[in-house]
Amino acid sequence: DYTPMEFVVHVLERFFNKGREEATRIMLHVHQKGVGVCGVFTYEVAETKVTQVMDFARNHQHPLQCTMEKE
Repeated sequence: DYTPMEFVVHVLERFFNKGREEATRIMLHVHQKGVGVCGVFTYEVAETKVTQVMDFARNHQHPLQCTMEKE
């Protein structure tokens, strides 16, 4: 299974406040490398964003993964 590129761009715009161009650039990086950075946040904000993205992806039946890592 895969997550459509347009859905990934939409997630980046909606949950990470990225513009279309930056969201597309991040999506292409993730598409090519398998992983990418959406932003740097406090623990609480990152935890909320991960939960929101994972719930949104699951509700739309996409296997998109979102994780947080300590910098």
